[in-house]
Amino acid sequence: MSAVVRLAQCFDEWRAAARELIALRVPPAHVQWQSRPGEGDLFSVAPEATDANAPQLRLPRQLVELLQAAACFNVHDRWAFLYQVLWRWQQGQHDVISPADADGARLHAMVKAVHREEHDMHAYVRFRERAESAGAPRFVAWFEPVHEVLPQVARHFARRMGSTSWMIATPTASMLWDGSTLHAGPALMSGAADIDDAGEALWLTYYRSIFNPARVNADLLHSHIPSRFWKNLPEGAIVPAMLSSAANGERRTGQTASVGQRSGAAMIPIAAERAQPVRDLPTTLDQCRRCALWQHATQAVPGIGPAQARIMLVGEQPGDQEDLAGLPFVGPAGALLEQAMQEAGMARDSVYVTNAVKHFKWEPRGKRRLHKTPAQREILACHGWLEEEIQRVQPQVIVALGSTALKSLLQDGAASMTPLIGTPIESDGRWIVSVYHPSYVLRAPDEASRRQAYRVIVDGLKRATMLLEGVVENGNAAVSH
Repeated sequence: MSAVVRLAQCFDEWRAAARELIALRVPPAHVQWQSRPGEGDLFSVAPEATDANAPQLRLPRQLVELLQAAACFNVHDRWAFLYQVLWRWQQGQHDVISPADADGARLHAMVKAVHREEHDMHAYVRFRERAESAGAPRFVAWFEPVHEVLPQVARHFARRMGSTSWMIATPTASMLWDGSTLHAGPALMSGAADIDDAGEALWLTYYRSIFNPARVNADLLHSHIPSRFWKNLPEGAIVPAMLSSAANGERRTGQTASVGQRSGAAMIPIAAERAQPVRDLPTTLDQCRRCALWQHATQAVPGIGPAQARIMLVGEQPGDQEDLAGLPFVGPAGALLEQAMQEAGMARDSVYVTNAVKHFKWEPRGKRRLHKTPAQREILACHGWLEEEIQRVQPQVIVALGSTALKSLLQDGAASMTPLIGTPIESDGRWIVSVYHPSYVLRAPDEASRRQAYRVIVDGLKRATMLLEGVVENGNAAVSH
C-alpha cells in the first residue's frame, strides 16, 4: 500500500481524517501526517473506495477525552501517535489506554502535561490594563505556553471575567473576548513589553508591601513557580532584589512591626515589643527597619553638613528627588530653602541639614510618587536617628522646618507649630526656632500667602543666627520647654 498523507492542524481535522482512515483499514505505518499544507515532499493518495465491511467507529468517552487532551501536546509526531492509539483500540487492544501499556503510559503523560500547562496558565496569566481605545480590549495578557492550550484557557477566563473585554496573546496565536464571544486569531504581539500598563507601578507597590522577608523560602518559591514564568510576570522584575535583601539580613527583622498585632476580640496581654525575640539594633541607618517606610523607599537619606555645626535645620522627610539622590533638600523645596538662607545671611555649608524621618513616604498617582505626611509612629521610630545626629553635631540652635520636625524634636505628638512661630523655645539646653517648611510656601494658594510664608522662614533663620550671639529680639521673649 502506498503512503497516505493526511493534514491535521487541530483535533477536529485529525478526528475527521482518522475516521476516514479507520474506515479504509489503513494501518498507522502507512499514514504520514502533516501539520501544514505542502509540508515536506509528501504526496497524497486518494482512497479508491471506503470499505463497506469496516466496523463502525465507537469510542468510550474516556478515550475521546484522552485523545482530545493529548492533541494539545506540542510534539512533532502527536497525530501519528494518536492514530496509533486509535488503531489499536479499534483492533480490540483496549489496554492501550492503560498506564501499564507503553502507548498508554505515553498517552497519560501527555494528558497530564497538558492539564498542568492549563493550570499554570490559569495561575500565571497577568492581565494588564491598557488605555481606553475604541474597539480595543481593555485588558491584555502575554503568555508563552509550551503546549497548545490557549482555546480552553480562554474559555476559562471568558466564564470568569464576564462582559469585560480582554485578549490573551501567545507567540503563535491570540484569543479575544469582546464581552460575549471568543474570537481566535493569529499572533498579534511579540512579547509582554508591547503592553503599556499605567497601573503596574501600583501593583508592584502592593506586592512589595505584602512581601515578608522573614518567611520567604527561595527554594520553595522557585519550585512552585517555574523560572520560565518569571520573565513575563510584572513582579518578576522586583522579586530577585527582594530575595537578595531577605538573604542579606532583612529576614531577621521582617516581622518586628507586626509581632503581637492579632485580630480578634481578645487583647494580647503583653506589649508587642516584649513578645518579639531579642534582636540587635541596627548599627547603620541603611539597616533600619523600625517602621515600614524602608520597604518603598530607594534608600535612607541621612543629614549632611559640618561635623560640629552651630545651627541645625530639621525638615520633615526626604522628597522624591532626595530619595533618588540620597541627599536632603536637593529638590524644589531645597532650592527655596537655599534662597531663604542667602537672604538671611546664613551660608549653606555652615549648617547641618537633616530630616526628622529618614525614608520617603509616598503614594502613587499615575506614574508619579506624591509626598504623604509621616504618621506619629513613624516619627517616633525615626527619632533615635535624629537624636544621634544632635548628640554628634552638638548644635546650639535648631530650626524646625514644619510641624513634623517640631513634634520629633519635642517628642510631643500634639505639639502645634503655629503658636510657636516667632517665639524661640529652649529645650535640653538648646534653642529651637519654628518656621514653615519650604514646601508649604510652594503649596500656598496665592502670591500673598507665599510671600508671607517665605518671610516667616527668612525671619526665623535670621533669629537663629541672632540667638547664637545671645540676642533675642524685642517682643519675642524666649520660653522654656
